Amino acid sequence: MNNFRELKVWQKARVLTKKSYTLLSKFPNDEKFGLVSQIKRATISIPSNIAEGSGRKSDLDFLRFLDIALGSCYEIETQYILSMDLDFVTEIECDDIIKDIVEIERMIIGLINSKRKR
Repeated sequence: MNNFRELKVWQKARVLTKKSYTLLSKFPNDEKFGLVSQIKRATISIPSNIAEGSGRKSDLDFLRFLDIALGSCYEIETQYILSMDLDFVTEIECDDIIKDIVEIERMIIGLINSKRKR
């Protein structure tokens, strides 16, 4: 078992969630149940799956939850690109948040690789 609060990737995912909520507050109201809802759910699932997986009894279980968290990263990366295409965020805002997402993706992949080597 891992203490998820000590994992840098979990800490960065929390910051990403807060940053995402701030950015999403600028989206049009008619997207409240569309992209906004989808991005919020996917963003929250990243630190949540890291935390849940860290509490599992085996590395194999933890790996499964890390894979889910990684999938959520790819999902929100795509959704922010679509948000830029739809002019809900600027290219600068999109690039900034995607930079954070990619860093978390790399950290999750590194954690996955370290757990698989055990």
